[in-house]
Parts: sequence; C-alpha cells; structure tokens
Amino acid sequence: MRGMTADLPDLPDPRDPAHAAEVLGRSRTVAVVGFSADPGKPSHAAPLELVRRGFDVIPVNPTASEVAGIATVARLADIDRHVDLVDVFRPSAQTPDIAQQAADIGAGALWLQLGITSEESAAIAREHGMAYVEDQCVAPIARRFDVRPPAPAPSAPTEE
Repeated sequence: MRGMTADLPDLPDPRDPAHAAEVLGRSRTVAVVGFSADPGKPSHAAPLELVRRGFDVIPVNPTASEVAGIATVARLADIDRHVDLVDVFRPSAQTPDIAQQAADIGAGALWLQLGITSEESAAIAREHGMAYVEDQCVAPIARRFDVRPPAPAPSAPTEE
C-alpha cells in the first residue's frame, strides 16, 4: 500500500499511549474477549482495573458462565447493548476474526492487548471506521492517564 497513502488521512499510531488513553476515555461499555476466570492471569487483572474505574465490562468467554462475579457471553454477537470498545486478550492469529465480529456488532473501537499486533485487524478496523489500538495494556494506560468512562448523556425530559 505504500505510495497510495497520499489520499488517506494520517491515522493515529495504534501503539501511542496517548492515543490509547483517548480511545479508552471515549468508551463506556467494554467487551473483553478472553477475560480469564484465572485470577493469576493478566487477562483477569487488567479488565478488573476497568471495572474498578467504573467501566461497564462484558466478559466474552465461552468456557465460563461468569468471571469475577460478572455474567459472561460466549461471543460478541450475544451482547445485547452497544459496545464502545472490544478489548482482545487472544493470540494475534485469532484477531482478524474478532475484528470482523467487532465490526459486525458496530463496536466503536478495537484494542489488541500488550504483545498482540495484526495488520489485518488494523485494516478491518479502518475499513469499518473503528478506532484501533494494538500492543498496549488497558490497565497501565488507565492508571497512567487516570482514564474513567465518560459521564452518561443526560436523559431527555419526559412530558407527563
């Protein structure tokens, strides 16, 4: 694709911590693909940091009915509300399929955790207008930039 980028806008560096913090700060509902039931794994501890900070976290784990007291769903398509961010704790080779699933549910952003990168996933995210972060962990980004979910939109007054 080199040489063809002149017509495309400059995209943020998906590994830039400030970009990652901005993406996280626009998110309220976060689906975590690969949220582990094992408290000893980073894929358990990192999403819990988001829960502690007030994010609405949805564990996506087909092998557990709940993780850390939160009911799980088996796949992204099973989520019954809008997802702002899909956070992925799966091997790089699995991420293009997850990126497509995130696009299919209308997610606003795709985040591949520390050590996970995928040019194909980045292309899918770009094609579907999703913000994209890779090779970053949500927990240290949330702590370093003190990221919290945005305040809920005010409700429209109802007429009685």
